[in-house]
Amino acid sequence: MTQPASWATDWLARRESLSPNKVALIDTLNANRAITYREWNRTANRTANWLQTLGIRKGDRVAILATNEVAYLDLWFACGKLGAILQTLNWRLTPAELEGLIRDGEPGVLIVSPTFATTGAAILRGAGSQAGLFVLDETFRARRDAQSDAPPPDPGLCDSDPWVICYTGGTTGLPKGALLTHGSITANSVNTVMSWGLDAHDVAVLNAPLFHTGGLNVFTAPLVHCGATSIVCAGFEAGQVFDLIADAGVTVFFGVPTMFIALQQHERWAGADFSRLKIVISGGAACPLPVFEKFWARGVDFKTGYGLTEAGPNTFWLPREDVRRKPGAVGRPLFHVQTRIVDEHGAPCGPDEVGELLIRGPHVAGGYWRRPEETARAIDAAGWLRTGDLARCDAEGYYTIVGRSKDMIISGGENIYPAEVESVLHAHPAVAEAALVGVPDPKWGEVGRAFIVLQAGASADEESLRAFCAPRLARYKIPKSFVFVPGLPRTGAGKIDKKLLH
Repeated sequence: MTQPASWATDWLARRESLSPNKVALIDTLNANRAITYREWNRTANRTANWLQTLGIRKGDRVAILATNEVAYLDLWFACGKLGAILQTLNWRLTPAELEGLIRDGEPGVLIVSPTFATTGAAILRGAGSQAGLFVLDETFRARRDAQSDAPPPDPGLCDSDPWVICYTGGTTGLPKGALLTHGSITANSVNTVMSWGLDAHDVAVLNAPLFHTGGLNVFTAPLVHCGATSIVCAGFEAGQVFDLIADAGVTVFFGVPTMFIALQQHERWAGADFSRLKIVISGGAACPLPVFEKFWARGVDFKTGYGLTEAGPNTFWLPREDVRRKPGAVGRPLFHVQTRIVDEHGAPCGPDEVGELLIRGPHVAGGYWRRPEETARAIDAAGWLRTGDLARCDAEGYYTIVGRSKDMIISGGENIYPAEVESVLHAHPAVAEAALVGVPDPKWGEVGRAFIVLQAGASADEESLRAFCAPRLARYKIPKSFVFVPGLPRTGAGKIDKKLLH
């Protein structure tokens, strides 16, 4: 059977042929070592050839339980060269949860950071897995570097071949493994470079975890596509971010709202020079309006993005000239992306009507790993992905994400969107963080309960917060109760884990 036409290719080999001496990566874990595309490609070749000595072939899974480092990226692109599938594991999960993912993916090997060597052995035993266990240490590097740096044989990829199993957060049960294919990763990259205006001069801070699509695909893959540079960091640390913005030529930065709040609360915020930053974008969760306004006051065109593991994740773009005119909007669909908003019956919504966001395009994932029924529920026969997210589109074609459909609170027949209430609460000077959840109520069916983290040294009580909300929110949207907590629980992606709030 003839394979369909494909744009799947060996990314690093192509990039080396086009810009061999361009700096691809800066390794902050190794004295800020600069790695060119030639060097990176040759190391990825050695990594691929080492995986082959372990019997890894096209379609085999390579599981990784590791914090961010250059070797993680080597393994990702080595899998691409072989047609193997990188199974990314969230190191914040419990051993019991990780055992479930090992049973789900059935990897041939599990590769771990030294910190997780004991955990790795335990989860393989618990899962009854025969996978080989390898630690990212000097022994690993010696074995890898003993291999040839010649490219492995072409595996004959097509766009539908999986490249990464990236697990969605999920609210109950085992997370679903979204299949990020060679075609979907490429399409997301093309959409991003074309629509966001990335180029070879860009430099990004890579401190989002690589076990999530945000770390892999918001900037990292697109920057490889256009021959730009990623600064590899172990994780988010506000002081390091300020250092890199000041000294490393950073031009683009992605983070979740928690990261931006931490930056704004840092002592270096007031004196930081953001003039070289052309893109600063938040994703992963709703971002409170006060965070936007503090960036805008510093002359930064801060905006919110939208994405999900099953779609790219990049889906929209808000032009610079509309950032302040359309506060909170995610913008218009990227170049090769189609979007719709539909009501509960599947009928199109009119301007500013809230409904479920549907997405279609080549950047949509190839379904869920070994879950055909879940795939069929999420992606229909025409290719439309049901996101489960509520959105509205105004008369000018600008989209705004309202929240998750499962998070929406229905109180006395009125819809309450937590993101709207949380944004108002964040504007209170004493509030560091806020999260709204629905709780049962005998009269209204459901009402809002706000969980509040106060700023260090600040004070507020339920009465003062309710008074603050009164002129800013309809009465039914004002939380009926407030709970003051020292911190909010978070998922591995840094999002507030609302299922733990009640």
